[in-house]
Amino acid sequence: MAGYLDQYGAGEDKREAIIKRLVLGAVLVVVFGGLGYYLFKNYAQIRKVDRFLALVRNKDYQGAYQAWGCTPQTPCPSYSFQKFMEDWGPPATSGNVRVSDAESCNAGVIITVDLNTERKEQLWVQKNSSALSFSPYPSCPGKSPLSNMIHQTVGKLRKPFLN
Repeated sequence: MAGYLDQYGAGEDKREAIIKRLVLGAVLVVVFGGLGYYLFKNYAQIRKVDRFLALVRNKDYQGAYQAWGCTPQTPCPSYSFQKFMEDWGPPATSGNVRVSDAESCNAGVIITVDLNTERKEQLWVQKNSSALSFSPYPSCPGKSPLSNMIHQTVGKLRKPFLN
């Protein structure tokens, strides 16, 4: 004859397994969601620079000058088309012009572009307006050492998505 407490705790193992799976699933969603956010948070700014570089590669310098934010009708007062051609014309951009790094700052993104074997440029893309210019900073000011370490280590995972 079965006793009153013979079945006590019989469902505990099954309940523990369900709880473990739920916790593990939640941790995996948070880890992969955070990693995905980190890898793709600058996607729009990187694509803006990619479109600009595609125009430079195709030697559409007028289109690239317009992508920079200047037009022949209203040239940028501090960045003439002649200066633009010195910076982005054929002699300056020989080789494989490509994005090599992206670092998010407060109001913008610093994107490092390899122009040729000897020259790298850092471009600034404003987050709210997608305005393109040369970076005012060599690296993001005021970033914590932890942020710099994460950028140097986990940021290497972003390299395949940059090209």
